[in-house]
Amino acid sequence: MRFYAETLGLAENIFILLRDLIHERTGLFFGSDRRELLADKLSPRVVDCGFESFIDYYYLLKYDTARAGEWRRLMNALAVPETYFWREADHINALVNVVVPALAQQGRPLRIWSAACASGEEPLTLALALTEAGWMERLPIEIRASDASEALLDKARAGVFRERSFRALPPALQAKYFEPNGSGWCVAPQILRAVSWQTANLTVEADVAALATADIIFCRNVFIYFSDAAIARVVNTFYRLMPSPGYLFVGTSESLLRLGTRFELEDIGNTFVYVKR
Repeated sequence: MRFYAETLGLAENIFILLRDLIHERTGLFFGSDRRELLADKLSPRVVDCGFESFIDYYYLLKYDTARAGEWRRLMNALAVPETYFWREADHINALVNVVVPALAQQGRPLRIWSAACASGEEPLTLALALTEAGWMERLPIEIRASDASEALLDKARAGVFRERSFRALPPALQAKYFEPNGSGWCVAPQILRAVSWQTANLTVEADVAALATADIIFCRNVFIYFSDAAIARVVNTFYRLMPSPGYLFVGTSESLLRLGTRFELEDIGNTFVYVKR
């Protein structure tokens, strides 16, 4: 792909046009230091569309009547598939041991949304952890997962994962909930069935309106790719649509404090969680 990018050449002015259009549509932001990365990701799409320049591709995304289909393919190209089971285990422990027990006292079904779930390891971790703790039997829990990439969601629905996905999962849980399947591991059917999957762009309110009414939202290691303006827009949507109390988990390297969010940052189960009171 590097060959295509070098052959096509992404001029600074065209880079800015594409960068700003992608940011507006997806929230993803490519600073000037990531110009080559964006060129690498876009080049195969430019070639597959039969174009000889990035400006032609920009016009397709901006004006062409067929742009909707190309945006879907572009989201697959821009997707960041880095995820694994049992990531940031303190969050999982807080969910199982503190948050769910607190919400269970309300006596109604619980809704959990894994936003930007990539290939599915995060929502399946939630289903596995809640099953292991007995909550899936004691309480009606709905787990929904979404991503902007249809290709990644197809992988998630298949439920087969390579060894790299298990680098943080305790071996006993891997043996209990996964079966060898060729060169990978297949998740137990009851865990896969516990999650429903759908395509959603976090910056499009119509896509997330129903999902964001969840009691608990996991939106981890996503905002590191967004601009502050895009983060604020998404987080404000979450706050407005979530019930009270509502719990928002973001990545441990991410902070919303500088954005002046209305969520309260609380220490829950030895980790920090944003809470709507």
